[in-house]
Amino acid sequence: MARDDAPLILLVEDDRAIATVISAALEDEGFRVRHCFSIAERDAALAESGFAVMITDVLLEDGDGLASLAAVRREAPAMPVIVLSAQNTLDTAVRASDSEAFEYFPKPFDLDQLVQAVGKAAGATGARAGDRAAGAGEGEAPGADGEGLPLVGRSQAMQGVYRMIARVLRNDLTVLVTGESGTGKELVAEAIHQLGSRSTGPFVAVNTAAIPSDLIESELFGHEKGAFTGAIAQAIGKFEHANGGTLFLDEIGDMPSEAQTRLLRALQSGRIRRVGGRQEIAVSVRIIAATNRDLAPLIEQGAFREDLFYRLNVVPIQLPPLRDRREDIEVLAQHFLAQAVEDGLPRRRLSPDAIAALEARRWRGNVRELRNVVYRLALMARDEVIDAATLAEVVGPETAPPASAPASGTPDLAGALESWLASECPPDGLLHARAIAAFEKPLIEHALARTRGNQLRAAKLLGINRNTLRKRIVELAIEPERFARAV
Repeated sequence: MARDDAPLILLVEDDRAIATVISAALEDEGFRVRHCFSIAERDAALAESGFAVMITDVLLEDGDGLASLAAVRREAPAMPVIVLSAQNTLDTAVRASDSEAFEYFPKPFDLDQLVQAVGKAAGATGARAGDRAAGAGEGEAPGADGEGLPLVGRSQAMQGVYRMIARVLRNDLTVLVTGESGTGKELVAEAIHQLGSRSTGPFVAVNTAAIPSDLIESELFGHEKGAFTGAIAQAIGKFEHANGGTLFLDEIGDMPSEAQTRLLRALQSGRIRRVGGRQEIAVSVRIIAATNRDLAPLIEQGAFREDLFYRLNVVPIQLPPLRDRREDIEVLAQHFLAQAVEDGLPRRRLSPDAIAALEARRWRGNVRELRNVVYRLALMARDEVIDAATLAEVVGPETAPPASAPASGTPDLAGALESWLASECPPDGLLHARAIAAFEKPLIEHALARTRGNQLRAAKLLGINRNTLRKRIVELAIEPERFARAV
């Protein structure tokens, strides 16, 4: 039984089963819990005060628990709020961030992580009192509704991406988005821009790999008349075009070394100089960079500046490949079918066996490939309902690669390493870096499987600290709930 002076937690959750599990877990850790089913009960309880932390669901029987947090702030401005939601969308993550939630957990969530967050929030209550009071009464940030954004997916992997996006909206920290081709890196950049404080400014996207190396500095920084052969007039570069807004530098790993040096200087000083110019120009630009390449081997080869990497990698966001978020394939396919109708193609529906067939494909081209396949089906299918036979006829058959180890199993790392060594032939000196990049994720999953999802024990097993493990779980889009008890 919790002591009378133990922190009191206000739990606002209308699902009795979930509330019972959360209450029991918190009480096991020595907290006291007051459970409410509705906003009305919550408001009545807040009048009594004395709560260290509030945990609230979003959809409650008498309203939106997140939208009504203004009343909570008036009654208890210093109380941290932890938000739970089954609406696992970018919109919900952004709304939780805008409401200054201490933490946001999409359902299903890791119960151990929730309990740890409550303990951290209870310890931070006094320290946050000034921040709460200072932030009281502030309006909602621009674009906070999140409507119309093309990021789609409810998987745990995408929840990690949404939470990272939500955390960077109210600052200008540089973001490095990594992931395979076709995973939607530019969509992440657009979301950060549209929902962030620079939404009224321009969004300028540059594919650095598509610009000839002798022209890239002119493209980025502009040039003066006569700076080089063919420079018949002054030209404004992408930095100046993006002034006051966001500059998205795609395929940053392919940028020539000389341009990397000038980019680093611009990031450090906030000033640029046009090619052939003498005057430095101050620019206010948020930088979001992206690459589908592993930058670590490039740094070792001297092909990418290490100091530039650290300048860009302030906030890393790792996008998962589609094969690691197969539960999103159906919702993505339905989304693209709706888009196809808006683009003038016939209205189509997917049969259950067609959805299963889509989920079984490899998707080497990721979300971009899925969109192309859906559009092709919308155009070429003869019937309104698309079945698996039509899919095989229009797109061609494909079988899925061997399934990964089940949640309760342990990955076969030895066999995977032997197979990888037989197939990989990296340049001299890069075998170690390539092996780390290839096996870090399965190694962490192996440790989580061995410890049944206990991240503290998994960190000890791996010989790293827990904060490092949690960071890598987010960056590598690992789903710890596969191995842990989940609500």
